[in-house]
This record gives sequence, C-alpha cells and structure tokens, in this order.
Amino acid sequence: MKLESHLRERREAGHKLLVPYVTGGLGAGWRDVLRAVAAAGADAIEVGIPFSDPVMDGKTIQEASQRALEIGATPDAIIADLRGIDIDIPIAVMTYYNPVFHAGHERFASALADAGVDAAIIPDLPFDELDGWGDAADRARVETVLLAAPTTPEERLRLICERSRGFVYAVALMGVTGERANLPEQALTMGRRCSKVTDRPVLLGVGISTPEQAVQAAGAADGVVVGSALVRRLLQGGGPDEAGAFVAGLRAALDAAT
Repeated sequence: MKLESHLRERREAGHKLLVPYVTGGLGAGWRDVLRAVAAAGADAIEVGIPFSDPVMDGKTIQEASQRALEIGATPDAIIADLRGIDIDIPIAVMTYYNPVFHAGHERFASALADAGVDAAIIPDLPFDELDGWGDAADRARVETVLLAAPTTPEERLRLICERSRGFVYAVALMGVTGERANLPEQALTMGRRCSKVTDRPVLLGVGISTPEQAVQAAGAADGVVVGSALVRRLLQGGGPDEAGAFVAGLRAALDAAT
C-alpha cells in the first residue's frame, strides 16, 4: 500500500481525508491505539518518532515525546513495532532530521520500507536540502511528505508541492503544534493556495482540534491532520477506546459535511 495512491483513491471516491497523529511508544498499548483509530475511519496514520528537541511541536506533543523517551522509546524500537502491524491503511512516520542522519539515510529508509511504513515527514529538512535523504527514500519507495508554511512564497510553494510525495502538508498557522480555540482565516487561505498549484492531496494540519474545525479546514483542502487534540486524550489516560471515539467523531463530521 502506498500513501499517495490510497489518499487519491479515497478523495476520488468523494471522501474528505483524515490523518490522525499518534506518538509512537507512548505506553505499552500504543499499537492498540493505532488499531482503534484505523477502525474508526482514519485514512492513514501519522506516527511520531519521539525526539528530545521537537522544534515544531508544542507542549502536548513535547510532553508525549518526553514520556515515550523516558519509558524507552527509540526509532529502532518504534519501527520494529510497526513491522507487520495488522492495519489496512498507510502509515507515515514523523520525526526530525537528527535521528535520520544518525541512522544514515539508506539505513533509515530501508528500515521504514522493511517495516511496511509508506512515508516519512521530516519537518526540519527543507525540500532544497533533500538530496541525500530524498534519493535514499525514493530508492526504498518511501514517500517523503513535505510541509508548506503560510509564509512560503508562491514559486517556492509550487516547487514544494511538485516535490512532495504522499500528500502536501499545508501548515495551517505559524507557530508550533497545539490545540486552538478557533481556526484562523489564514489556515483556509493556505489550503486554497496549495490546492491551486497541485493535484496532489493537500491536508491542513497544526491547530485543528475539533470536528467543527476539521470540517472548516477540509472545506479549503482535501482533508486534515489532527494531532494534539488526540494526544492530549492519551496523556490524560484515555486508551484505544477514547482515541477511537474521538477519531470516529471527526470522521462522522467530515462525512456529514461532504
């Protein structure tokens, strides 16, 4: 299964796309959370590989990453846990460039491919510095999802959308990840900007926290990535059932609005 082809099929079937984020290694039952959100209607899952200096992430995902690291989560362990997991939707890992560089481009890409991971999101690796990783990922058939920010100029936006694989991660607002009370107009503008220059699936992420916000964001893009609102529930003791219920609520809202 490949991420982009799957998302395209879902989009062409008339669905708005939903990709929840789950911090890998967050408790012994974290893979059960993946199974629950897949069963609840996610189109793909973004699995975070914890890193000690997560520059893009706000308080919630920072805390989740720290907890996971304290109980022994490592990139190798998380990737090993994903090998052969019984989930019938694509998985993309999200991590920072330091662990990728430390492992080596070829080794990291091969490990992902061997584990059945479809894609990687590396937010601190700009598209014009992809050479080593991008080539290794392409050879391993691991899709590299690129991010576009609200401050990205038009010509650079076109280049990012052209080079991205899987989907284009349209960053909804400036700043780190985290829940927001309202979705700013800037987010909708970003979704429209990306959708205007590419046919690749465009998903809005960062700050999308509620079913209502997901519907609003999906009106300007092909779908949404939802992370902090889900991870907060896990940090507060919610397990697979609560995670599944939250994702099912997002799915129901998106389907009702289609």
